[in-house]
Amino acid sequence: MARLSFLLPLLGLLATPAPAALTISAALNVIEYTPLLTTSEDYYNSSAVFINGGVATLVRNSSIDLGANAETQALRNYANNTSLRIIWNIAEVPYRLVANRAAGISSLSDLKGKRVGTINGTSAGYFVEQLLKTVGLQYGDYQTVPGNICHEAPCANRTFPDLLAKGEIDAFGIWEPTLQLGIDALPKGQAVVFQDRKVYREIYNLHSTKEKLADKKKRREIVVFLKDLIKAQRVFEDEPEKVYARVSAAVNVSVPLLEKVWRVHDWSGGIPRDLVDVLEEEEKYIARVDNRTASRREHVAKMVDRSVLKEALALLRKEKGHGHGRGRGRGRGGN
Repeated sequence: MARLSFLLPLLGLLATPAPAALTISAALNVIEYTPLLTTSEDYYNSSAVFINGGVATLVRNSSIDLGANAETQALRNYANNTSLRIIWNIAEVPYRLVANRAAGISSLSDLKGKRVGTINGTSAGYFVEQLLKTVGLQYGDYQTVPGNICHEAPCANRTFPDLLAKGEIDAFGIWEPTLQLGIDALPKGQAVVFQDRKVYREIYNLHSTKEKLADKKKRREIVVFLKDLIKAQRVFEDEPEKVYARVSAAVNVSVPLLEKVWRVHDWSGGIPRDLVDVLEEEEKYIARVDNRTASRREHVAKMVDRSVLKEALALLRKEKGHGHGRGRGRGRGGN
């Protein structure tokens, strides 16, 4: 018994799991985050822990290493914490707006005076405002109505698809799959869908902080994770049938619904060549919503750090004997 008692503390130490190499913060109910999960499960040899959040959690909690969010939220948090860095694009999603033809809508200009569902101050709010500006409609020419997202039919009360089906709003613009469920909620032929990638596409990025990237050991782990994320996103882009079931389980979206909205998502990665242009323009919207002065282009540009991607691509070439080779004319740049 004495010998056994002596061994118990040692056995306890052996049973204690090693700390995670990386802690990652993201909204765990959105499709866009799922390549990170697949990377941790299939490619990354170290451990990764996920917590529900995003870039706001990343900049407020020094124990978090990576955060994922749309570019609008990056701008909001960068205003108060300039250590935030964008290091990779996980997905680009050209948002859509669905309108009810029965409300007398067949063109965007018909939305004047109508009730449009969205979430102000988010990527969706920015999208709706920019899209309607293309036909001369300014904020105030239409009524914005708040609501909730939905991941599966039947959608609950006060979700955007529910509001549209009940005639309490005439249109709405939001991320997927809620938008697709709005289309499906209307009778056949009654949904009118508007989309313009040149006006707005969500640029859902992976972020870290200046401090994390200055830590040699932590930076190495981040570079390795990004190298493996590139592999995972190739599957998402080229062989999505291999991940449908797992994405479905992760975010509680059915496989048939995922298949409908997958074509809206671009998983080819990189860092968009026009990212700083996009950030500069969106900064004006976020600053107005947050009641502050918009930052200048050169300040916002410092948020984009391409050096981590360069290191990840070099590691990938060393490992596989060839480069990343992504971009395919979609405006991305590896450096």
